[in-house]
Amino acid sequence: MEEMLIFWLVLLILCIGVEVLTLGLTSIWFAGGALVAIFASLLQAPIFLQIILFFVVSLLMLFFTRPVAVRYFNRDRVKTNVESMVGRQAIVIGEIDNLKASGQVTVNGQEWTARSWDDRVRIPEGTVVIVKAINGVKLIVMQQDQGSEKVPGENTEESGGPEGQGTNIP
Repeated sequence: MEEMLIFWLVLLILCIGVEVLTLGLTSIWFAGGALVAIFASLLQAPIFLQIILFFVVSLLMLFFTRPVAVRYFNRDRVKTNVESMVGRQAIVIGEIDNLKASGQVTVNGQEWTARSWDDRVRIPEGTVVIVKAINGVKLIVMQQDQGSEKVPGENTEESGGPEGQGTNIP
């Protein structure tokens, strides 16, 4: 029985060590299961019960507390440069024509390759557009006056682009 106590202690230390190194909420749940198994071992519980307690407590912690913890820890997360582009205004500095695979916009002084939401729409230079999505290194944009129209090939599900899998534009 003492071997199991040592095993659970080592597992607890390993799980905490991995958590400290990664800071990604990856193994803390199993550390909780190991802690419960340590108490079961101290109470002379059979090995199979210790193992069952380890898995049950670890999984319960994972499924019930992880979503809350992730939401709490990611609350102050700042969007990256690319993530923050969606919804911003841009100015077309090179006519956008999807058929010719051409177009450029500038956002906050940065030049980006751009394509139109709708393949049928050419957007002239100087037009103010809204960034609707990002596809690779290209911004997918729409003219501001098109905002209430539904883009062809769209559905109401949230996704990432104009290729028949777009979003319902508000």
